[in-house]
Amino acid sequence: MFIVHTSVARFLSSLQGGLATFCRELEVLSRQRHPFILRLLGATVSPPDHCWVITELLHGGTVTEWLHGEKKRTWYRKVPLPALTERLRIALEVALGMQYLHEQKPMVVHRDLKPSNIFLDDGRHAHIADFGYARFLRPSDMYLSGETGTYMYMAPEVVRRDQYNHKCDVYSFGVLLNELVTGVPPYIDKQLTPVQIANGVADGWLRPAVSKSMQSDLLELISSCWSQDPQKRPNFSEAVSVLKAVRERAVYQRLVPRSFTSTGSSGTTTSPTSE
Repeated sequence: MFIVHTSVARFLSSLQGGLATFCRELEVLSRQRHPFILRLLGATVSPPDHCWVITELLHGGTVTEWLHGEKKRTWYRKVPLPALTERLRIALEVALGMQYLHEQKPMVVHRDLKPSNIFLDDGRHAHIADFGYARFLRPSDMYLSGETGTYMYMAPEVVRRDQYNHKCDVYSFGVLLNELVTGVPPYIDKQLTPVQIANGVADGWLRPAVSKSMQSDLLELISSCWSQDPQKRPNFSEAVSVLKAVRERAVYQRLVPRSFTSTGSSGTTTSPTSE
C-alpha cells in the first residue's frame, strides 16, 4: 500500500527552491530504514509544478489528530484523551526513531519535529515524517544555521538564528513529550501570538506549562530537553532509557488495581505508587 506524500507542495513556489527541497527530502528518506520512520517507496518529478514523494500508506492520521482531534487548537477536548501508557509508548517510539536519525553517518537533523509530522499506522505506532527541512550534519560541518521549523516547537537558538546542531531536535522533542503527557497543546494557556511565543522562548523566560502531578524523572527529562543551553540537553539514547522506565512503571500501575495492598514481613501494609 502507498500514499502520495504531498508535504513538499508548499515549497514549489519557485522551481529552484522547490526542487532543491524536494531532492533533499528524497535523499534523506531514501537512506532511512527504521520501524518508526516513514518508509519511502518512490518519487516522481515533473517540473515545474509536480514533485511527489510516494510513501507507505498509514491510516491512523497524525499524532495531533489522535491527541486533539482534527480542528484548530483549543482548551476543550474534542476526542477522548488516550491512556497515559499509550501516550508514553508514542513518545518512546518517536525517541527511538530520532535516536536512529541522530546516530546515522552523516547524522540526520530533522529540524521540524512536531505532532503533525508524526503519522500513526493501524496499530497506532509512530512514524516520523516530513523531512523537507532536514539536513545532514557531518563532523566537518559542526553547526547548522537558518531559522526553520514551527515556532511552537522551535529551539531558542534556532529562533535567534544562531548556529545550532542536532540538539534543536531534542528541544522540539521536549515540547512534544510534554504535550503527550499533559494532553494539552503548548502555550494554549497564553494569550500570545506565535511571534511573541518565539521571542519568549528565545529569551529563555517561556516554556509550555507542565503538570504538577508529573513524575519527577519525567519532569526532569522534559526540563532538560528544553534547556536554554543546548549542551545541557540529553541525547535521544538517554531519553529512551528514561522513557522505558517511566512507561514500564505506568503499565504496572495500570495493571495493578490501586486498592491492591500487600503485607511485608514487618506486617506493614504498602501500596503501589499512584500513576
